[in-house]
Amino acid sequence: MNNLKPASDGLGLIFLIGFMGCGKTTLGRKLASRLGYEFIDLDHILEAQVGMTIAEYFSKFGEDAFRKLESEVLKFTNYPEHAVISTGGGLPCFFDNMEWMNTYGKTVYIKLSPKTLADRLENEKDKRPVLNNHGENLVAFIAGKLAERDKFYSQASIIADGLSLTAEKLERVLNK
Repeated sequence: MNNLKPASDGLGLIFLIGFMGCGKTTLGRKLASRLGYEFIDLDHILEAQVGMTIAEYFSKFGEDAFRKLESEVLKFTNYPEHAVISTGGGLPCFFDNMEWMNTYGKTVYIKLSPKTLADRLENEKDKRPVLNNHGENLVAFIAGKLAERDKFYSQASIIADGLSLTAEKLERVLNK
């Protein structure tokens, strides 16, 4: 395990959660820059550790193995004292990951409608194989996934409307 202490006053670790395409990485980089924090993308750490893309790992070893590895990366990464961390969209929904993130940092759910997410993801299908088989039903697929994940996402310290969210707005909310 790492040497983390439970979150106290101050911002410390900020975990950005939400469905793929909600802007975790883009917003996370901007927020980290504004705060002078390190930006960490857990998906990139995972890919570097296994030497393959998430899609390749998922295909080769299956979802159960991927979710276990993803949880280990979350919990065993050696974080700096202050960082903005982008998580995989499903990470909060497995094991005790959401509880763990809420214990060791602040969690921010970047919430968007299924239609907005589908519009953003339409041109990402080659990079996100899970989206390939949904065609015209992409909005319905996303709506179903969001319904499954809501009980986890809604445990976030902060739930932010992703449509008009900027790093500046998020910084103000975090500092309240």
